[in-house]
Amino acid sequence: MSTEAPQGQLIDKVIKIRRCAAVVKGGRRFSFTAMVVVGDGQGKVGWGYGKANEVPPAVEKAVKDGMRNMQPVALLGSTIPHAVQGHFGAVKVVLVPASPGTGVIAGAAVRAVCEACGIRDILTKCYGSNNPINIVKATLDALHQLWVQGDVERLRGVSLT
Repeated sequence: MSTEAPQGQLIDKVIKIRRCAAVVKGGRRFSFTAMVVVGDGQGKVGWGYGKANEVPPAVEKAVKDGMRNMQPVALLGSTIPHAVQGHFGAVKVVLVPASPGTGVIAGAAVRAVCEACGIRDILTKCYGSNNPINIVKATLDALHQLWVQGDVERLRGVSLT
């Protein structure tokens, strides 16, 4: 089972759908919010949030928002170059590179981000809150802190090879 998207297609995964009720004269009026992670399976990932009166339009809006917010992530083969921690609110997410064949060892929210990004081997642990929205934001915070060796060498003006 491969999670890579065909060329030009995006992977989108629904993280959370919430229902909100407004009490009006005729009863309750429901509205929905959706959080979606969007990635190309090759190192670009973003998240989107959409609100609508029904679930499918909320998901469509979230996917559109996620496509606008996609950012590149530094990958090293099928894993990440080094261990990193991400924070958002009360959530702390630790991402550790894994050897090929390990798979994605993660909970549902972190797994969705990793698969959308194209990471196939990684070890993760979440501390603090179990709110999936904050976990996704903390995971993306960690992924955006990653550096590959070539970028660091170029930035410092040295060569380690």
